[in-house]
Amino acid sequence: MSKPSTDPLMTIRPAPDPLAHALGTLLAEPLAQAWQAPEPPAALRERLTDRLAAARLAEAAMFTVRRRSALRHTLAPGVTAQTLYRAKAGQPLRPGEPLGATLIELAAGTSFDPATLNNASLHREWLLLSRSAMLGGESLSQRDYHVTPAGHASAQWSSAGGALLFLRESDLPAQQGDQPLTVRDAEAGWPEFVPGIRRRVLWQRDGQAALLYFAEAGAQVPHHRHGHDEECLMVQGELFLDDILLQTGDYQLAPAGSGHTLTETDTGVVIYAHGDLDLQFV
Repeated sequence: MSKPSTDPLMTIRPAPDPLAHALGTLLAEPLAQAWQAPEPPAALRERLTDRLAAARLAEAAMFTVRRRSALRHTLAPGVTAQTLYRAKAGQPLRPGEPLGATLIELAAGTSFDPATLNNASLHREWLLLSRSAMLGGESLSQRDYHVTPAGHASAQWSSAGGALLFLRESDLPAQQGDQPLTVRDAEAGWPEFVPGIRRRVLWQRDGQAALLYFAEAGAQVPHHRHGHDEECLMVQGELFLDDILLQTGDYQLAPAGSGHTLTETDTGVVIYAHGDLDLQFV
């Protein structure tokens, strides 16, 4: 008997079409009236109102960016960027807070030199989100990861067919012996984390880590708190972080000290996460 595939591309389901014909028929008259719920009793209405207020308060602490809404700016000819997060200048950083998180898209036949970012003293992490690219003379493909410690120059990125990159920058100082590192998707595997969820540790230091999670459809993560800022970037699929639905390319930062009551996926999902190496379950 063959083993079930652990390749996310093979198991992630397409998101349901909210305008599917079958659903539209059920929502049309005369059936639409059957869906109208009776007015809830006052006590139930009050509980629902309180729950909604609590959910809004929790969501207000999170920083969520939809890729489709993020503004684009040009870094170089054929190269655009979308800022997902930027730390506030002049304020102390929280544990694990990045200085910035950015999506960088290369059109076919273009290149991008990270030296134009003008600060080689930053710790930089790169994740190739789609298609393929060259990093110097190194060929990378989807879900390959590269980290450049502070003080090390980054090689130039280029792509013959176009590529989408994620860049995370932090002020983490380099330690003795730190060198640039590449983790290849095809070679890294998906070690089991908990039933229904596999986790790949890309990089770690002092309790924080860069991770890829592969969760099967229906998988859940229970209530947990964050000792470090927790960043989630949707690589593939859809995910509910409490009441917020994140889709491919969306990003959320949950500050250190906050928490998520429930994390679940209906489609299956691949997530890039940066935060606690060991989740703090409540």
